Amino acid sequence: MTSTHQLGIRENLTPFLQQLLQVFFVGLTIGLQRTVIPALAESEFGVARGSMLAVFAFVVSFGVVKGSMNFLSGRLAERVGRRKVLIWGWLFALPIPFIILFAPNWWWIVGANVLLGINQGFAWSMTVTAKMDIVRADQRGRATGINEFAGYGGVAVAGVLTGYLASAFEPRLSLFVFGLVVAVVALLAAILAFTETLPYARAEAARHKAGTHAGPKPRFVEAPEHPSTAEVFALVSWKNRTFMALAQAGSVEKFVDALMWALVPVFLVARGASLIEIGWVTGTYGFVWGGSQLWTGPLSDRVGRKWPTIVGFLVCSAGVFTFPALSTPLEWSMAAAAIGVGMALLYPTLMAAMGDISPPNWRGSALGVYRFWRDLGYAIGALAMGILADASGLLEAGFWFTGLAMAGSAIVLMLAMEETHPRISPAPSSSSHVPRGAK
Repeated sequence: MTSTHQLGIRENLTPFLQQLLQVFFVGLTIGLQRTVIPALAESEFGVARGSMLAVFAFVVSFGVVKGSMNFLSGRLAERVGRRKVLIWGWLFALPIPFIILFAPNWWWIVGANVLLGINQGFAWSMTVTAKMDIVRADQRGRATGINEFAGYGGVAVAGVLTGYLASAFEPRLSLFVFGLVVAVVALLAAILAFTETLPYARAEAARHKAGTHAGPKPRFVEAPEHPSTAEVFALVSWKNRTFMALAQAGSVEKFVDALMWALVPVFLVARGASLIEIGWVTGTYGFVWGGSQLWTGPLSDRVGRKWPTIVGFLVCSAGVFTFPALSTPLEWSMAAAAIGVGMALLYPTLMAAMGDISPPNWRGSALGVYRFWRDLGYAIGALAMGILADASGLLEAGFWFTGLAMAGSAIVLMLAMEETHPRISPAPSSSSHVPRGAK
């Protein structure tokens, strides 16, 4: 078993590249809604002028559904495998372009985002889980960084490209063609070229159990060998301090993405920006976020997970506070780039930290619970920003709220998170499975 399921990026380059292709397609799918749809909510889909809560409703629906599907997909993947769940995710994506093309009102777009949430919860989750299955502990930061580079690179490419397409052609038709091509090609690739990685996780678990695993001993959280769904949910959500700190951080960081997705395009339209300018501002955020993860992921493999994450939250907070005070596309793009760097520092590092202390037998479930709380942050943040903007009449209120939330989350991480990297903070020799503060 150990000889046929060796861990490492180089040792498993083919499945690694298959996973990168899939997450790029997933990024393209969500990116097609990042520029055009929020900017045209009023003119194309009939949203009442100034109703930010209605605009944010499609992000709320996405966050609630994606968070729930992350949780469900994590458990399903440990029963039926990663590949089947990935394929199911793409099947749910197929109707989305048709809904966008024929939607008579904004609530159809909200409904389309329910399907988008299922697609993302199943498909993106599987690319992350599958990478954790096949890489070594000292490569988790690098692997998640490359994964998220590919995914958010796809988001950025789609955001810029659809901005140009919608300016040159009929907006709905351009989104329809773009979205349908991506979904069909991605589904075919998942069926024809995606290696099942569940056997790798089971082989790793067997090596840990037999005491034959090489390398530093991770601080795995203490739990039954095959915990129930309720037990995993409780451990990640509140019973373990480090898990809890990571889960709240994941939730709060999605406030930033909700802001960049729904509030920033509307804010820029109000400031007189064109669709192409909006595409470049939001695209800059995505490009920098995605590209920077190529160095922030490996950085966390060298210096640990805790402090890059905390610095990332503080950089994001500063960028978000600065954004509404600026007045030109260049200045907004520079602030978006700063926010992208902050997100790159924290985003892959949080997932790597989860992988560090989650035993292989239920790592998929633990990542599912983490991603449940993380993507529920879309809904929490979007709902709060919509209510604040409508109540105050100020779009800037959403920026202030998000900046404060990110700074507060950094403080929680400082106080509650322990370093998780197995080389920097290995398990005590007396027990390789009980981390400090696990009980």
